Amino acid sequence: MRATILLLALLSGLPLRADPVTVFAAASLKPVLDEVLAEAPVETTAVFAGSSALARQIEAGAPADIFLSANPGWMDHLEAAGRIDAATRRDIARNRLVLVGAPGSPQVAPEDLAGKRIATALTASVPAGLYTRDALTSLGLWDELRPSLVEAQDVRAALRLAVIGAVSYAIVYASDAPTEPGVAVLFVFPDESHSPIVYPGALVTGADEDAAAVLDHIAAAREVFAAAGFRPPDPP
Repeated sequence: MRATILLLALLSGLPLRADPVTVFAAASLKPVLDEVLAEAPVETTAVFAGSSALARQIEAGAPADIFLSANPGWMDHLEAAGRIDAATRRDIARNRLVLVGAPGSPQVAPEDLAGKRIATALTASVPAGLYTRDALTSLGLWDELRPSLVEAQDVRAALRLAVIGAVSYAIVYASDAPTEPGVAVLFVFPDESHSPIVYPGALVTGADEDAAAVLDHIAAAREVFAAAGFRPPDPP
């Protein structure tokens, strides 16, 4: 497909984009987005990290074309700062929050975790950590479990701590668990225990038509996201 696009551009005399479309995306999107971007209509490069870190980089002028956040709050922040094109903003997918541990472990409830080391993303800034804090607070367990939390820079790093056995459990997204055979889902947090886990996407201000085509491609890949454990976005 890319070869065809290149040939058509050469024949039509249209200018070719010198650099790939750069996608700044929440770390939890890496496995599925690698698959989706492999079929993008133009060349892309992806940068994965916690949504908070990426948003701050974009706000500071980092050369991103597309931002995919793991919660609406950081997208709202960039929209207020004039760093995204609000007209292009849309929800890409939704997710659930789960507790994972070693395969074969018994199912466990959060109230049984006192004294156990539990990995999570940064609870003051990274979306997965913010959802974790909301859920534990809603369940009346935040003060009790907070000393047991091992905070990682993003949700994939938290998952890795559970995989290598550095912690007993990790609180991650439902889409993270199938990517690692070293963990199993032991508890699913009720949806009502935290704010909805929504992944909005938008063009960064000044992005071109190639970037718009890539964002459309990502938004249309619902079957790929569903196969990776994500939920579809709510109807607009």
